[in-house]
Amino acid sequence: MLRYPVDVLWQEIAYLAYHLHWPLSDLLDLEHMDRVRMVRAVSAMNARAWEAVRDSA
Repeated sequence: MLRYPVDVLWQEIAYLAYHLHWPLSDLLDLEHMDRVRMVRAVSAMNARAWEAVRDSA
């Protein structure tokens, strides 16, 4: 069985904790694919926000 790399797990958790301010226990409770979807969703929101900032400058 392949294991998910621990350093990648912690990068995802740190990213979500930084942006969502969720407690560690909640982030660790997420299923792998749910966590990946959340990372992608937050990343997309950040990209749209930065685009809006660039467009308004």
